[in-house]
Amino acid sequence: MADMFADVVQRLWDMGVLKYLFPYMLTSAIFYGLLRKSQIFGKPEDNAAVNAVISMVASFMMFAYPVIAGVDIGEHLVYFFTQSVVVILVITLTLMIAGMFLPPDLPKHLSEGLFQGNKAIAVILIGLIFAFIIVMTSGLWTAVLGPDVINLSDDIFITIIVLILLIVPFIFIMYPSKEKQKGGPNE
Repeated sequence: MADMFADVVQRLWDMGVLKYLFPYMLTSAIFYGLLRKSQIFGKPEDNAAVNAVISMVASFMMFAYPVIAGVDIGEHLVYFFTQSVVVILVITLTLMIAGMFLPPDLPKHLSEGLFQGNKAIAVILIGLIFAFIIVMTSGLWTAVLGPDVINLSDDIFITIIVLILLIVPFIFIMYPSKEKQKGGPNE
């Protein structure tokens, strides 16, 4: 006998709540929050209606994308958020274990050590690598690239990814460090 929660999830899926409504609500909240935070249209108190209308319209476009493009975003979002939570749990567990061996004020020590100079860039790059891996493994890349790119052959797609991975190190090699720009000790 199937459990009650599996039946509820299946009915929500069949009704389109997980496919359309939840992605719509999520994107609407994200757009609205970003518009309030960025204050593109002035103070949030003065332009709440403008921010709400823009976020609703953008979210309706997100609502229509699965139908028009034929890409099922709801299913991929389920994988994406589940994998993201697993990564967050691994990071949390790592910090808990590190907290047993490091000084008591771990957030202060991490912010002093990790988020200064080139270390901040390394932390951001590691986060972007995790995000890229999650997007690729969850299947959201199909929504990001669109149906035209999805129909590329596997060989062409892999070649594009390999070329990107080969070009990225050259960008970092060619980007001059701050010391060399200022005439540092290496010159």
